[in-house]
Amino acid sequence: MSTPHGTASVRLEPAGGYKFTASFPSLSDVAPIHLDEGPPLGEASAPSPGALLAAAIGGCLAASFTFCLHKSRVQGGQVSADVEARIVRNDEGRLRVGGVSVVLTVAAPDGEDGKVERCASLYEDFCIVTESVRHGVPVDVRIETRQARSTSAG
Repeated sequence: MSTPHGTASVRLEPAGGYKFTASFPSLSDVAPIHLDEGPPLGEASAPSPGALLAAAIGGCLAASFTFCLHKSRVQGGQVSADVEARIVRNDEGRLRVGGVSVVLTVAAPDGEDGKVERCASLYEDFCIVTESVRHGVPVDVRIETRQARSTSAG
């Protein structure tokens, strides 16, 4: 059973072709980011949605590990992540994220190996993005229509 605990809101607006600008209404000081599909649809001028999914997974895992290091009082511990999302075609020929590989690199002072190993055994369960993706988070989609703005000069 799950208990509601907040939301993460994103607004996407068209920016030409297959490009979109994503803004974060609840984070007024955060600059919008751009998304673009790769060829043949887009120009790969910005991260793709698949790359942002990979970044979300890697960022969440790195943050969870960092949190554990801080709670364990590992001074100066740092975590970086290299993430690869594998794009595959399903049986119908449609592109999907077929899997994600993450390598976390943990830099910690000498003598902290035990704490790092303990964090390695705990941190994944606290990563909301990775665990949600692993368990197939439900996605509800609703289509609303409106009249398109006229682009003709009269």
